Amino acid sequence: MADKTTHFGFRQVPVAEKAQRVRGVFDSVADNYDLMNDLMSVGVHRLWKRYAIGMADIRPGQQALDLAGGTGDITRLLAPRVGDAGHVVLTDINAAMLENGRRTLLDNGISGNVTFARVNAEQLPFPDNSFDLVTIAFGLRNVTDKQAALDSIYRVLKPGGRLLVLEFSKPAKALKPAYDFYSFNILPRLGRLIAKDEESYRYLAESIRMHPDQDTLQTMMQQAGFERCDYHNLSGGIVAIHRGYHL
Repeated sequence: MADKTTHFGFRQVPVAEKAQRVRGVFDSVADNYDLMNDLMSVGVHRLWKRYAIGMADIRPGQQALDLAGGTGDITRLLAPRVGDAGHVVLTDINAAMLENGRRTLLDNGISGNVTFARVNAEQLPFPDNSFDLVTIAFGLRNVTDKQAALDSIYRVLKPGGRLLVLEFSKPAKALKPAYDFYSFNILPRLGRLIAKDEESYRYLAESIRMHPDQDTLQTMMQQAGFERCDYHNLSGGIVAIHRGYHL
């Protein structure tokens, strides 16, 4: 029987290899990740993240889990909102990204209510009913088994807790030609010039196209048990914010 495969960008690879390949991508881009994000989106990614956390309804004293938190942008927004009585766990599967996140938060004076953990979103090592909020921003598309990750997230949320997914999605048809040209022509060149890594940024463009569209991801969240699921398109659907509740 042939080994099961999954997509890595537009290529098919053995399921067991995908996490290692994704790890290699982010090992390569970690040191230039924030700079490249600013260049790729002309800084708009920071507005997307602020808008998303504004929809999170996080309150002082609550517990939040920032999955695939990378260099800490989401945790930096969450930590002041939960306050000294609350707590944020910043996680990533990639050690280099997590270390950059730790340094960035310390440089911004954030440390007292944040801890760090290297985890796989498909198998979260936290007890049931641990968190009021779970966020995953621009990370779900890199997860091998997205349904397993959603199931795991649902398990660790408290009753009344909510999931917030910020991810690239399917843009409006009118935007698609320009968006595709930028993704497959400009973005890899930026990667080559700034990060000295064209292939990793080509993978990132491809991974966006392989990610479930808005309605499909909403259905997957419902299958995991989430209720009151909705999504909000930003920038013409280039990015979408999905919400779901553990009721």
